[in-house]
Amino acid sequence: MTSSLRTDEELEEIYNRHVDTVYRVCYSFMKTAPDAEDMVQETFLKLIVSQKQFQSNNHEKAWLIVTASNTCKDALKRRKRKIENIDDHPSLAYQPSVSEDRMLSVILSLPVKYKEVVYLYYYEGYQTNEIAKMLHCSDSTVRNRLARARKYLRKNMD
Repeated sequence: MTSSLRTDEELEEIYNRHVDTVYRVCYSFMKTAPDAEDMVQETFLKLIVSQKQFQSNNHEKAWLIVTASNTCKDALKRRKRKIENIDDHPSLAYQPSVSEDRMLSVILSLPVKYKEVVYLYYYEGYQTNEIAKMLHCSDSTVRNRLARARKYLRKNMD
Protein backbone atom coordinates (compact mmCIF):
# COMPACT_ATOMS: atom_id res chain seq x y z
CA MET A 1 0.00 0.00 0.00
CA THR A 2 1.53 3.29 -1.12
CA SER A 3 0.91 6.50 0.73
CA SER A 4 -0.69 9.38 -1.17
CA LEU A 5 1.10 11.90 1.04
CA ARG A 6 3.80 13.86 -0.72
CA THR A 7 7.19 14.46 0.79
CA ASP A 8 8.53 17.97 1.23
CA GLU A 9 10.95 17.29 -1.61
CA GLU A 10 8.14 16.29 -4.00
CA LEU A 11 6.15 19.39 -3.11
CA GLU A 12 9.24 21.56 -3.60
CA GLU A 13 9.84 20.01 -7.05
CA ILE A 14 6.23 20.66 -8.10
CA TYR A 15 6.45 24.21 -6.76
CA ASN A 16 9.73 24.96 -8.56
CA ARG A 17 8.39 23.49 -11.82
CA HIS A 18 5.19 25.52 -11.90
CA VAL A 19 5.47 28.59 -9.66
CA ASP A 20 6.19 30.97 -12.56
CA THR A 21 3.20 29.74 -14.56
CA VAL A 22 0.87 29.92 -11.56
CA TYR A 23 2.13 33.41 -10.73
CA ARG A 24 1.46 34.64 -14.29
CA VAL A 25 -2.08 33.24 -14.18
CA CYS A 26 -2.73 34.87 -10.81
CA TYR A 27 -1.22 38.18 -11.86
CA SER A 28 -3.40 38.29 -14.98
CA PHE A 29 -6.46 38.14 -12.72
CA MET A 30 -5.35 40.10 -9.67
CA LYS A 31 -3.27 42.81 -11.41
CA THR A 32 -1.00 43.46 -8.41
CA ALA A 33 2.03 41.50 -7.26
CA PRO A 34 0.98 41.16 -3.59
CA ASP A 35 -2.49 39.87 -4.52
CA ALA A 36 -1.01 37.51 -7.10
CA GLU A 37 1.45 36.15 -4.52
CA ASP A 38 -1.41 35.49 -2.11
CA MET A 39 -3.29 33.56 -4.79
CA VAL A 40 -0.16 31.54 -5.67
CA GLN A 41 0.13 30.58 -2.02
CA GLU A 42 -3.54 29.58 -1.86
CA THR A 43 -3.20 27.52 -5.05
CA PHE A 44 -0.28 25.52 -3.69
CA LEU A 45 -2.04 25.07 -0.34
CA LYS A 46 -4.96 23.57 -2.25
CA LEU A 47 -2.51 21.19 -3.91
CA ILE A 48 -1.16 20.10 -0.52
CA VAL A 49 -4.63 19.62 0.97
CA SER A 50 -6.05 17.83 -2.08
CA GLN A 51 -3.38 15.12 -2.25
CA LYS A 52 -4.22 14.97 -5.98
CA GLN A 53 -2.21 12.42 -7.93
CA PHE A 54 -1.31 13.40 -11.49
CA GLN A 55 -0.90 11.28 -14.60
CA SER A 56 1.85 13.50 -16.04
CA ASN A 57 3.58 16.85 -15.68
CA ASN A 58 1.11 18.32 -18.21
CA HIS A 59 -1.82 17.09 -16.12
CA GLU A 60 -0.19 18.59 -13.03
CA LYS A 61 0.36 21.92 -14.81
CA ALA A 62 -3.20 22.02 -16.17
CA TRP A 63 -4.65 21.29 -12.71
CA LEU A 64 -2.58 24.09 -11.18
CA ILE A 65 -3.62 26.57 -13.90
CA VAL A 66 -7.32 25.78 -13.50
CA THR A 67 -7.04 25.83 -9.70
CA ALA A 68 -5.20 29.16 -9.78
CA SER A 69 -7.83 30.64 -12.11
CA ASN A 70 -10.67 29.46 -9.91
CA THR A 71 -8.92 30.67 -6.75
CA CYS A 72 -8.51 34.14 -8.28
CA LYS A 73 -12.11 34.23 -9.52
CA ASP A 74 -13.35 33.32 -6.05
CA ALA A 75 -11.20 36.02 -4.46
CA LEU A 76 -12.48 38.60 -6.93
CA LYS A 77 -16.08 37.58 -6.21
CA ARG A 78 -15.47 37.98 -2.48
CA ARG A 79 -13.90 41.35 -3.14
CA LYS A 80 -16.92 42.52 -5.15
CA ARG A 81 -19.27 41.56 -2.33
CA LYS A 82 -17.27 43.70 0.07
CA ILE A 83 -17.61 47.03 -1.67
CA GLU A 84 -15.83 49.97 -0.11
CA ASN A 85 -15.29 53.47 -1.34
CA ILE A 86 -11.80 53.63 -2.83
CA ASP A 87 -11.58 57.29 -1.85
CA ASP A 88 -11.42 56.12 1.77
CA HIS A 89 -8.23 54.16 0.95
CA PRO A 90 -6.13 56.17 -1.54
CA SER A 91 -3.05 54.04 -0.93
CA LEU A 92 -4.89 50.98 -2.27
CA ALA A 93 -5.84 52.50 -5.60
CA TYR A 94 -4.24 50.83 -8.60
CA GLN A 95 -1.77 53.17 -10.26
CA PRO A 96 -0.18 51.82 -13.41
CA SER A 97 3.47 52.61 -13.94
CA VAL A 98 4.43 54.94 -16.76
CA SER A 99 6.47 52.22 -18.43
CA GLU A 100 3.62 49.69 -18.46
CA ASP A 101 3.37 48.02 -21.80
CA ARG A 102 0.23 49.08 -23.70
CA MET A 103 -0.47 45.56 -24.94
CA LEU A 104 -0.34 44.09 -21.45
CA SER A 105 -2.78 46.68 -20.16
CA VAL A 106 -5.20 45.97 -23.00
CA ILE A 107 -4.92 42.22 -22.44
CA LEU A 108 -5.54 42.69 -18.73
CA SER A 109 -8.64 44.74 -19.54
CA LEU A 110 -10.19 41.83 -21.41
CA PRO A 111 -13.21 40.18 -19.81
CA VAL A 112 -12.17 37.13 -17.76
CA LYS A 113 -13.53 34.53 -20.19
CA TYR A 114 -11.43 36.02 -23.00
CA LYS A 115 -8.36 36.67 -20.87
CA GLU A 116 -8.26 33.00 -19.82
CA VAL A 117 -8.20 31.63 -23.36
CA VAL A 118 -5.72 34.27 -24.57
CA TYR A 119 -3.36 33.41 -21.72
CA LEU A 120 -3.64 29.65 -22.16
CA TYR A 121 -3.34 29.82 -25.95
CA TYR A 122 -0.63 32.45 -26.45
CA TYR A 123 1.38 32.33 -23.22
CA GLU A 124 1.15 28.66 -22.27
CA GLY A 125 0.91 27.22 -25.80
CA TYR A 126 -2.15 25.03 -25.28
CA GLN A 127 -4.25 24.02 -28.29
CA THR A 128 -7.91 25.02 -28.39
CA ASN A 129 -9.10 21.46 -27.74
CA GLU A 130 -6.88 21.26 -24.64
CA ILE A 131 -8.17 24.60 -23.38
CA ALA A 132 -11.75 23.42 -23.94
CA LYS A 133 -11.13 20.40 -21.71
CA MET A 134 -9.56 22.56 -18.98
CA LEU A 135 -12.40 25.07 -19.00
CA HIS A 136 -15.14 22.45 -19.46
CA CYS A 137 -16.53 24.00 -22.62
CA SER A 138 -16.59 23.15 -26.32
CA ASP A 139 -13.71 23.65 -28.71
CA SER A 140 -15.82 26.06 -30.78
CA THR A 141 -16.50 28.16 -27.67
CA VAL A 142 -12.74 28.52 -27.12
CA ARG A 143 -12.18 29.47 -30.78
CA ASN A 144 -15.01 32.03 -30.61
CA ARG A 145 -13.57 33.55 -27.43
CA LEU A 146 -10.14 33.81 -29.06
CA ALA A 147 -11.65 35.48 -32.14
CA ARG A 148 -13.60 37.95 -30.01
CA ALA A 149 -10.54 38.67 -27.88
CA ARG A 150 -8.45 39.37 -31.00
CA LYS A 151 -11.16 41.69 -32.31
CA TYR A 152 -11.26 43.51 -28.96
CA LEU A 153 -7.46 43.83 -28.90
CA ARG A 154 -7.32 45.19 -32.48
CA LYS A 155 -10.03 47.73 -31.65
CA ASN A 156 -8.41 48.89 -28.42
CA MET A 157 -4.79 48.99 -29.63
CA ASP A 158 -5.53 51.81 -32.08
